[in-house]
Amino acid sequence: MNIEQARFNMIEQQIRPWDVLDQDVLSLLTRVQREAFVPQAHRALAFMDTQVPLPGGQSMLEPKIEARLLQELKVRPSDRVLEIGAGSGYMAALLAAQAQRVTTLEINPELAALARENLRRAGVLNAKVVEADGVGGLPAEAPFDVILLSGSVSAVPQVLLAQLKEGGRLAAIVGQEPVMRAVLITRTGAAAYQREELFDTVAPRLSGFGEPTRFSF
Repeated sequence: MNIEQARFNMIEQQIRPWDVLDQDVLSLLTRVQREAFVPQAHRALAFMDTQVPLPGGQSMLEPKIEARLLQELKVRPSDRVLEIGAGSGYMAALLAAQAQRVTTLEINPELAALARENLRRAGVLNAKVVEADGVGGLPAEAPFDVILLSGSVSAVPQVLLAQLKEGGRLAAIVGQEPVMRAVLITRTGAAAYQREELFDTVAPRLSGFGEPTRFSF
């Protein structure tokens, strides 16, 4: 496989048609080597328009979903970012290339170790993996400019929204199969939030996030 040709085709045939036109994001996708974050057994899927299986029943999202969420979050160099669900570490690497600092929470020990090693090998120095349940976020280090839930939830926990700075953005995939929707929530005041629905998709449920009624937004 010609890796660079496959990467080019991924960007031009999958990602651009999904309205990902931000040149900074597109350039980033050429620099951060997605294949380095894909488990060896599934390396052939690295550039395909499909989810890539990970340990613990989790998956890397489709490249177009990752790129679109990254574009919508509009990460800035001064931003402090919290990711829920480290997966293979790929989204943390993309976020870290744009942000000041990224903390990614992963409840599955095998995935946490995988993400940590992938980020180390990629030379990403401003992202750390914390083995922890992401349901409650990381209040000790809040507030954050950006929060990304790299998987689906039945609804966004209020405890995570409370950890956004005013002006901060949270992206998540919300709902139940077969209908889920990516949303962007911006904190506009002390107790005020603006919600924008982005696109329909389906993603695996984040580990630790069940269907309890305490989740609301």
